[in-house]
Amino acid sequence: MGHLDHATFGWLTPVLSYVMACTGSALGLRCTVRALAGTGRSRRNWLITAASAIGTGIWTMHFVAMLGFGVGGTDIRYDVPLTILSLFVAVAFVCAGVFAVGYGRDRGRALAVGGLTTGLGVASMHYLGMAAVRLHGDVRYDPALVALSVVIAVLAATAALWAGLNIQSPLAVTVASLVMGAAVSSMHYTGMFAVSVRVTPSDAVLPGATAMQFIFPLAVGLGSYLFLTSAFVALSPTARESEASASAVRPAGGTVP
Repeated sequence: MGHLDHATFGWLTPVLSYVMACTGSALGLRCTVRALAGTGRSRRNWLITAASAIGTGIWTMHFVAMLGFGVGGTDIRYDVPLTILSLFVAVAFVCAGVFAVGYGRDRGRALAVGGLTTGLGVASMHYLGMAAVRLHGDVRYDPALVALSVVIAVLAATAALWAGLNIQSPLAVTVASLVMGAAVSSMHYTGMFAVSVRVTPSDAVLPGATAMQFIFPLAVGLGSYLFLTSAFVALSPTARESEASASAVRPAGGTVP
């Protein structure tokens, strides 16, 4: 069995991946709060932004953590199309879950459906990402730990959506995002501890791209998207601020002509 190292760069990748998970969660929660305060096109656009933020944050967390993943006795490569597919799966499932909450009339049912959908999407993204790994050997999984990682993903997603429905203050959103980041990281490393590798030494060239050739630049790009979108959301007026501004420019006795 090959020796698995989940932190070849020390604490750098676990800490940085946690930061990315928290950033995506915080941005997603803030966008969900904005969506629930809006209507029509505004609600739809904020929900799409929330889904892209959470999905991108979770994907970036996973693959930043994977930068520190190594297996003794073999190089590691990544199947590029399958890795990109895992990103789209994450965003699509999160989008379905967020829209279920954003437009559901029965909040309890919407939360259950949204949490299950989003959680399964997170788990699918993780294991699709693992299926993209190419190495000299066979990858095996502990079924109990795989099941536990899926349960953690569903619970974390449900908790995040509940927070989006019930938490509005910036401080509360910050605390919720820290908890969500810890939950997402726990799901990732639970899934990684389920992995074992039987290495088959070989001099054959592995297909795919190295982490530094593909994963690193893509993670940097998506991380930049998260931070720039966070700045945009922070500077955008809330629905209450927009309404107050509109009221301030109306004449005292009627509407603006």
